[in-house]
Amino acid sequence: MTTEETRRDDTRRVLDPERDAAALKALTHPLRIRLLGLLRRHGPATASELAARTGESSASTSYHLRVLAKYAFVAEAVHRDGRERRWRAVHLVTSWSNEAMGASSEGRAAIATLRRRQVEHLASSLDQHEADVEAGRLGQEWREPSGITDLLPRLTPESAVELRRVFEERLAELTAQDAEDPRALQVVVLTATLPLAPDTTETGSAGATGSARDTEEAEDASDAGSASDAGSAEDGSDAGSTR
Repeated sequence: MTTEETRRDDTRRVLDPERDAAALKALTHPLRIRLLGLLRRHGPATASELAARTGESSASTSYHLRVLAKYAFVAEAVHRDGRERRWRAVHLVTSWSNEAMGASSEGRAAIATLRRRQVEHLASSLDQHEADVEAGRLGQEWREPSGITDLLPRLTPESAVELRRVFEERLAELTAQDAEDPRALQVVVLTATLPLAPDTTETGSAGATGSARDTEEAEDASDAGSASDAGSAEDGSDAGSTR
């Protein structure tokens, strides 16, 4: 792969669905998405360490890591010793253009797979959060900022793009601000912008679940994808991403 085929920087890789079709196909394997997410979340690891986390055999994780390496999603990391290879994620986020991806059935299928993995990650993150609270692993100061919000604003396509841009810019600013603060913890942030066509059977404007703000004034939460077992993925009118 050349820089012409794929634009990359230290944190983000933007895939082209035509030139990077094989890489996209490789990434959508469920175990590979999870392995990439684990490396992004926890840092470098061996195939054996990842096998223990996923319940897979080390032979299986080793094979899938080599596939991820073939398409430059992971690379060899510094070894603690010479006995076993360690792997690291090359980028924190894998992105794409929704418009370009939507031009083919394969691209649309890839988006659907990655988005559903993100929803699964949200559910598993909620389970972990609740367990951490119950076990006392999170301090009281984290109770108020945590939560999930589901809202149904009416926006134009342009406003939806602006909302994503402002959110991502502010998140980057706050992340940089807190980088050296020892109180900072990894926070799962999963956003969704999913337009819905008018429903002629609608009788009101309330959402299916209402708004979480009715019970909790908070916001919450992945290559894809930031760091999560889902990898980190983000999609959008310009470029999406999988953490």
